Amino acid sequence: MNSGLTLEELSLDQTVEYRKTVTQQDVHAFAEVTGDTNPVHLDADYAATTSFGQPIAHGMLTAGFISAAIGTQLPGPGCIYLEQTLKFRSPVFIGQEVVTKITVADINERRRRVTLKTVCECEGKAVVTGEATIMLPAAK
Repeated sequence: MNSGLTLEELSLDQTVEYRKTVTQQDVHAFAEVTGDTNPVHLDADYAATTSFGQPIAHGMLTAGFISAAIGTQLPGPGCIYLEQTLKFRSPVFIGQEVVTKITVADINERRRRVTLKTVCECEGKAVVTGEATIMLPAAK
């Protein structure tokens, strides 16, 4: 198994990007797994009557890309999610590419905690912003 970065390998302002294009299948799978069947996500006729005019991806699906970037890239496997703040700024539509950027904002060596700035963008516009706190296991 691929092991993640150690605390000692991290540095302030270190950044990674994770890219994912949202598909209708992704939205339906998320609805099935979570039980969130809000028609704004699943019913084009209903969504057409909303301010969005078309179905939107679940905000938490988009936020899940933050988890993917943290758990697979920075710092990667072995880290433990402790906290996440989220601000949903704009909708994500089916077919849009979400670019998730994770940046190291603070490193607490004594507590083995790292604070990460988290941003999801579509077409250069922030759609979800926040901050994550993670814990790294002791180096082996």
